[in-house]
Amino acid sequence: MKLFSREWGTGDRYAVLVHGVMSDSRNWRRVGPVLADRGYHVIAVDLRGHGHSPRTDEYSAELMAQDIVDTVPDRPELVMGHSLGGLTVSLAIERLDPQRVIYVDPAFSCPATNRFQQLLAPAFLRTLARQSAARIAKRNPRWDPADVAIEVETFRAFDRAVLPVVVTPSAMRAPEVMTVPSLVMLADNSQLVKPELARRLRGEGYEVRIVPGSGHVINRDDHDGFMRALDGWI
Repeated sequence: MKLFSREWGTGDRYAVLVHGVMSDSRNWRRVGPVLADRGYHVIAVDLRGHGHSPRTDEYSAELMAQDIVDTVPDRPELVMGHSLGGLTVSLAIERLDPQRVIYVDPAFSCPATNRFQQLLAPAFLRTLARQSAARIAKRNPRWDPADVAIEVETFRAFDRAVLPVVVTPSAMRAPEVMTVPSLVMLADNSQLVKPELARRLRGEGYEVRIVPGSGHVINRDDHDGFMRALDGWI
C-alpha cells in the first residue's frame, strides 16, 4: 500500500517519520521543519487506517511496516517512530536499512491491564471519537491549541478496526537485538517501556533517554525537551 505523506525539505538526505495510533503525519508538524532546516528531506507518512491513507479490511503491525517500506526511499539516513510507529519501524528496519533509528516512547509492551482493556472497549472508542477540544486540552495542558485541534480530527478520522488487531500483547514487543544504532526516547514514567525493559534494551546496546515531566506524546508536551533529547542523533 502506498501511504499518504507530508514532506519538508529537499535533497537525498532522507528522514522518515512515523506517527502513533489514532494520529497522523501532522503529529510531526513542528519536528519536520526543524529537521528540514538541518538539511534533511523529511517524509512523514499516514499509516494505513489513519489520516489520508487508505482504509482496508486487513490491519497488522507487519502490514503497516511493509507499507512504510513500499512508500519511502530505500536506505534513509534517519527513521523515527512514535508509539505504534516505533513498533512498525522496528519491524521494517532490515528492509529500510537506515543509518540511525529513533524510537519515541515506542509500543514495545502493553500498558497496564486495566488501561489496555479500556482501550479496546467499544464504548470507550466511541467516546474517544467524540472528544471535544476542551476535554483534550484539559488532559494535555501543555499542548499547543493547533495540536489539540489536530487531535480532535485524527480521533474522529482513524479506523477503529486498527486497535483490536494491532494493540495486542502478541503484537506489541521490543526488538530482540539492535541491528542499527538506535535511540529509545521515553516519556517520564513510560507505560510502554517499563524500567526492566529499558534496562534490557540498554544491555542490547540501545541508548535510552527519558524526557523528564513529559507524557506519551513527548514532542507535543515538551517540544524543546524533545529536540534536546535528539542531541547527537540528528
